Amino acid sequence: GMNGTAIANFTCVIFNVSFMNCTWHVGRTATEDTQYFLYWRPLRNEDVTECQNYIKDTCGRHIGCRFQSVTIANNYAYFLVNGSRGGQSIQTYEKKIMLYQIEKLTPPLNVTVDCTEDSHRCIIWWQPPHTSHVKKKSCFKYEIVIENK
Repeated sequence: GMNGTAIANFTCVIFNVSFMNCTWHVGRTATEDTQYFLYWRPLRNEDVTECQNYIKDTCGRHIGCRFQSVTIANNYAYFLVNGSRGGQSIQTYEKKIMLYQIEKLTPPLNVTVDCTEDSHRCIIWWQPPHTSHVKKKSCFKYEIVIENK
């Protein structure tokens, strides 16, 4: 494919446990009739599948994909974006991503604060955030910011 036709700034984020959005910018020499197609393989032994739910720009070009029911495993997912313009193929973009590294965790659950006035102490407790793959509670680190209002 021609130089500058491949996508740029490919990023993915996993949120609300099993949703994933991947987005990209069109190539710097991409014309309005350029179209991109995203294929991915979550696990090495699975088949490569095409995006089922594209995000489009005002020209109707694919600039991202929404995924549901994504399961995070401790290995690389493989992504490939190819495309065409005027019937000619364009430069292919490939990337491997460790899915757990792009997960945006939900907040901790059931945060409870119990303060006693006489001892000027507060006890704060909570449950770990929802996640599809972390089984050990000790894997989480927390930061508490206390503001005097």
